[in-house]
Amino acid sequence: MYSIYHFFESVVSKKNQLRTVEDLRLFPFDNSLLSCRSEGKFPDIALRLNKSVGKFSGGELIEIKDSKSYAIPSFNSTLPTGKKVILEVVGDESDIKHQMERAGDDIFSLKEREVYYFIRGWKRGNLKVCLIHGSFFETVGIEDLIKGAFAQVLDERLEETGEKISDDIKNKLISIFSKQDNFRKVRDVNKASVKLRFRIMTEVKSEGNILNSKQYPEILDNTLNLVVPCHDLVEEKSQDERMEDVFGKKKFSNMQRFKVKHPLNGHFLDYQMAI
Repeated sequence: MYSIYHFFESVVSKKNQLRTVEDLRLFPFDNSLLSCRSEGKFPDIALRLNKSVGKFSGGELIEIKDSKSYAIPSFNSTLPTGKKVILEVVGDESDIKHQMERAGDDIFSLKEREVYYFIRGWKRGNLKVCLIHGSFFETVGIEDLIKGAFAQVLDERLEETGEKISDDIKNKLISIFSKQDNFRKVRDVNKASVKLRFRIMTEVKSEGNILNSKQYPEILDNTLNLVVPCHDLVEEKSQDERMEDVFGKKKFSNMQRFKVKHPLNGHFLDYQMAI
């Protein structure tokens, strides 16, 4: 059986190595759970799909973030999100696609995948490790985020130059630049000896930094945490049932379990244990 909960259980079984492994990407993940591993391209790892979809679908995508402080490293090119359309990830003939096929996945049987971030931060010899759902960072949709940023750029330039444009033209210009795909392509300009590719980098504010002790004091030093959405009682019960299925009633009851309040995105459920 494959899922983010089984992945978390496999990390828990080797949690002491979270202190000793130099690079989090070199952590001894259970390869039997994985459908692919990637270097320098999203996602760093992906979980296998289950043949039949029941309580666990599997197929989650995981990006690894390793920091020498309690600041989360920037997200380069791929903006943080809670879900990702798998076609946008694998493309037509990518190495990721071939790895998933070799792992036996029917890739497009689950067209939209849950996204998680595996984050480790250090401070004065202490560490915090969080396996966290991407919706924790996505309080504004990606398209709206890019639109908002370019609207600010346009407003600043218009104010500096004193030029005036209609709201209709302004909205059209902002809409043109709202798609992240516009920045992934390499641009080849006539007579230029170099090619140009724009990159979007995303930095986490204090409201979204799960490692920030002032913002989230519940996330204790020297702990391993699974942080999942919990926006209503039905979702909360569903998360608990999955965790109990994977860990067993006794281990589950011995975990620290509490809600974390995101100031911009409601409640999340945290399953915590000491490292």
